[in-house]
Amino acid sequence: MKIVTLIALFFITASVSGQVKRVYLEELVKNDKMKVFNRELTARNSGGRSCVHLSAAKGDGVAWIEGLDFSNGIIEIDLKGKDVSQESFLGVAFHVQSRKVLDAVYFRPFNFQAKDAVKKSHAVQYVSHPDFPWEVLRNKYPGKYEQAVNPAPGPDDWFHVKIVVEYPQITVYVNRNTEPSLTVTQLNQRTSGKLGLWVGNGSDGDFTSLQIQQK
Repeated sequence: MKIVTLIALFFITASVSGQVKRVYLEELVKNDKMKVFNRELTARNSGGRSCVHLSAAKGDGVAWIEGLDFSNGIIEIDLKGKDVSQESFLGVAFHVQSRKVLDAVYFRPFNFQAKDAVKKSHAVQYVSHPDFPWEVLRNKYPGKYEQAVNPAPGPDDWFHVKIVVEYPQITVYVNRNTEPSLTVTQLNQRTSGKLGLWVGNGSDGDFTSLQIQQK
């Protein structure tokens, strides 16, 4: 059986079983099973780990997994950004309808250990595009949809993310901490869609060890 067929069967199993399933991102890239917008997606090694890399470019970038729909459940992934101000926004997009209509939880690693308390409080962010980008949320609801990450990871280090989606609630945990870094209520009525990798304006990022548990 060809590997592409195996991958397709994997996604069907993952979507109906409720079991934790690992997604091998590097294999998806090699077999052209990810839809990429405004970026290049490549497999590589980073920080001693095999991963996939989304390149930097102007505007947001997203790469979603073909053949996988996600509604409620748990998403776990390891991410690696960089300690460069305004050039490291990376995370996970879910309930994706198109490149411009999606929900995302993303991180600003350059703010993880910022000495300025306000900047540090902008470490993890929820957005709901197109109606609620970060600028709108920060202006209308300061401190509600973005928070600090404590204890803070190193800004150049790999860090583990767990996102629990139980519509309409979204809860985010970092580095297996039992206390959430962010808990928000989803700002739309979308309950399902594609799932993928997301980077913000001018940013690149590394991604590995994606696991999905549908509920």
